[in-house]
Amino acid sequence: MSKKAKKHQQAGAGTSGLTAASPPTGAASDAQDPDVEAKLGRKKYEAELARLQAELVAMQEWVKATGAKVCIVFEGRDTAGKGGTIKRIVERVSPRVFRVVALSAPTERQKSQMYMQRYVEHFPAAGEVVIFDRSWYNRAGVEPVMGFCTPEQTERFLEQVPAVEKAMVDAGILLVKYWLEVDADEQTRRIESRIHDPRKVWKLSDLDLASYSRWYDYSRARDAMFAATDTSWAPWYVARTDSKKRGRLNIISHLLTLIPYEPLEDREVELPKRQEAGGYHRPRLPLRYIPALF
Repeated sequence: MSKKAKKHQQAGAGTSGLTAASPPTGAASDAQDPDVEAKLGRKKYEAELARLQAELVAMQEWVKATGAKVCIVFEGRDTAGKGGTIKRIVERVSPRVFRVVALSAPTERQKSQMYMQRYVEHFPAAGEVVIFDRSWYNRAGVEPVMGFCTPEQTERFLEQVPAVEKAMVDAGILLVKYWLEVDADEQTRRIESRIHDPRKVWKLSDLDLASYSRWYDYSRARDAMFAATDTSWAPWYVARTDSKKRGRLNIISHLLTLIPYEPLEDREVELPKRQEAGGYHRPRLPLRYIPALF
């Protein structure tokens, strides 16, 4: 863990909103103050995000230098902010190091394979950070709730996946699992905003609409998943994300405390002198410039 990460962990102790998995069971029993996001001003949020993103770059350089293998799993309620959090994590780092995996529905061939098979091929190699935007835990959540698998298949998955994750950790993969939890009323507000915002309609699928009415089915599935797969080698970390901004900052801060990277050393950089024109003249070519509308 870096000195900066330790300092931030101490400063945020007790206020991060992240805990080892202790499954919430009520729809609104642990709701946050609806005004909490308004209390985090845009300037403060952006300044803190910039600082954390600089730390993510330091983490990236450590991963490259040491050949570390990092696998981050994001699961949670619909609209809980998984995509937005992942976007802020990868925004300022190299796509050659950080890779996001968001698999579509399995093909008929993949359905005939061992369930974990299509996920295993995306596991990180040395010097990589792989982020799963939903993962093999579909078998514990959306699939049983929506009838895409049998209860026996889910039960077998929950029995077997701890051993799979133990094998991942034993192979040197740093495995981090996050569950993003949002209040029922806040989920309704976010889904309604997707209905009326043309920039967000792509986020609203028929499956999302069908899933919306099954809040407590998802609660039961989540609780069973926590009970079976919250292990000492691959624990679940739960983040309250009724405030998207606070949720993003809390998750990134927490992630940085789990990776033993070191801060980047300052280095002096001096731009070299540009070459002389050497007789170069720009030719008159029939180039097509885009209209300057702004």
